[in-house]
Order: sequence, then C-alpha cells, then structure tokens
Amino acid sequence: MKPVLAVACLGVFYALSPHINVANTFVTNAHAAEIYATESYTIDIEEDSDLPEWAEARVEPFRARIGNWVDNTSRNIDSFFGGDQSASADNRSYLRLGQEIDWMEGEGTNGDISVRYRIDLPTTEDRLRLIIESDPEESQGTLADQGSGRLYNDQRDRRTSTFGLDWLESRDKRENWSNRFGAGVRLRLPLDPYVRFTSERLWDFKDSPWQLESFNRLSWFNNSGYSARTEWDIGRPLSANRHLRFITNVQWREEEDTLEYSEVVQLNQRLNRRSALRYSAIAIGESLSNPRMTNYYLQTRYRRDIHKGILFADVIPELHFQREVSYDPRWAMTLRVEMYFQRELQRDYFHF
Repeated sequence: MKPVLAVACLGVFYALSPHINVANTFVTNAHAAEIYATESYTIDIEEDSDLPEWAEARVEPFRARIGNWVDNTSRNIDSFFGGDQSASADNRSYLRLGQEIDWMEGEGTNGDISVRYRIDLPTTEDRLRLIIESDPEESQGTLADQGSGRLYNDQRDRRTSTFGLDWLESRDKRENWSNRFGAGVRLRLPLDPYVRFTSERLWDFKDSPWQLESFNRLSWFNNSGYSARTEWDIGRPLSANRHLRFITNVQWREEEDTLEYSEVVQLNQRLNRRSALRYSAIAIGESLSNPRMTNYYLQTRYRRDIHKGILFADVIPELHFQREVSYDPRWAMTLRVEMYFQRELQRDYFHF
C-alpha cells in the first residue's frame, strides 16, 4: 500500500502541472547559464505562475522587497571593499527559505524549516573575492547524507556559516584547471578557522556529445580537521529534453576517518518549461581496506516552478535498501517548498 501511495502522489502532482508545448532544451549544470541567456529560450514571465491572482498580488511585492534588500545589502558591502564597480557587477547573492516534510518508513514524519544564504562580493579585488555563505560543503555530512534529496535539511549543521576570502585564477576551466584558494572562519563559538583549495576542469570532446567535469576540494578546519573530496561527472544529452549523467564521488573526512564513495546514474527529463523529473539510482559504500556497500536506493524527483522562477515545489519518493536493516526495502517521501530571493530571477531547474 505504501509504494502505491508514493507513486500516486507523484502521479497526481504530475497531472496537475500544465504541459506547455514549447521547444525545450535540457540544461546540464555546466551549461545552465549559457542556455538561459539565449534569446531562443526567452519566455513570457507574466504567464509563469500557478498562483491565483490574489496570492500573486501578495507574493510578488514581498519577493521584490526582500530580493532588492538582499541585492542592495551585498552591493553596499561590496562597494565598501571593492569600489564603484559593484553597482554593475554580476552579483550572485541569494536568500532561500524552505519548508520541508520528510517521511521514512519505520521512522515517522518530520517537518523542518530551512534558511540558506550566500553574500557574494565580486569586486573586492580582481581575483580576491569576499564570500559569506551558509552550509559550506564540508558541513554537509557523509555521502549517504548528501546523496539523498530528502535529507537536504536535517543532516546539515545550521551553525556552519563561513566568512572568508577566495583567491581565483583567471582561467577558463574548459581550457585549463581552474584553481581557487580560500581562507576564513566558520562563524560559531569557538570560532573555527579554515583553509581550502578547490580545482575544477571541464572537457568537451570533439565530435562527441559527451562532456566530463571534475570538481576537487581539499579543506582544513581547526575543529574538525582535514577533508578531501573528488567528483567526476560525465554526461550527454539523449534528446532535446533528456540528459544522462554518471557521477562518481570519493570523500574522506578526518573526523569520520573513513573513505566513502558513491556511484550515481541520473536521467534528467524536461517535461515542459516549468517542470522537470530526475530519475536516480545510487549506490554508496565505505572503507578502503574492507570495502562494503552500505546503501542502495532509487529516487524520483519532480520539481515544479510554481511562480516565476522564485517559488518551487519538490516531490521526492525513494526506495532504500540499507545494510543496517539487512537490505530490506524501505520507502521514503519528501515534500518541499522553496522560495528564492534575488533581484535577477534564476531559472536553473536542474541545479537542485
């Protein structure tokens, strides 16, 4: 009965979404900014809402007021450090509010409210960037915690905001390794200094639709020690609205002292200009000396742009096979609503 309910919920949500017959292009994470900037994908924002008029009349002024406040605050801080160019620089600051309901078979239901933010100060120097953000990658737990979208909130430490400086190399990662050095403090008591090094690379293969992307990070936090992570993501479009990805992650954290690894197969599908589906099969393991698989699971994630690129809803049913319960199947379900506050509306449906 529980599997039927999970599938039924997803089916109802899908059926309620309007299917708009327009030309859609699948967007990978690496290509999102390029495609959304093209005229061929320009859409009428005034029609991009499922909200009734009375709700839209209340949401839009609130979104604009908070979005402008986020943008103006970050630009004012940026102008103090960096100068007059802050008014015209591309600023990626954001504030995101979320409400989430999780259900896991055998564990019950939990509700959660999340607040995430990033203050980007791009003109502090030519290559030196001041960054204030919540939820740094190093605080996001094990690969098992990170791999499942339903554990998005409660597996992260909300006391892990960071304040630091990043030095960026002016290199195109399509042509060379693009490196970034950072240092700062984690804003909690006692203050937690950190240093990190990040290196990225993107390969486009000639006469081939495949694309390979690599992300690598080495970090040190005074309170939790060293951590290292590498991610290799290879993918290709299958059609105008479908994209296949194979993702390999390897992670080691000193406080866990265990090597973790995961393999993910994803099929991303664009349903229409405001809806997307992601089908995933994930395998997670640990240990180098005595390797073992700890979790297998299947996940479907449906995302709907409810209102003009600022209000989104997710429905995420999952089926887990965990080693700790002898690989007996367990169902899980997450319902989530998120609202983004930025001056410039973003429309990266698959970057979630």
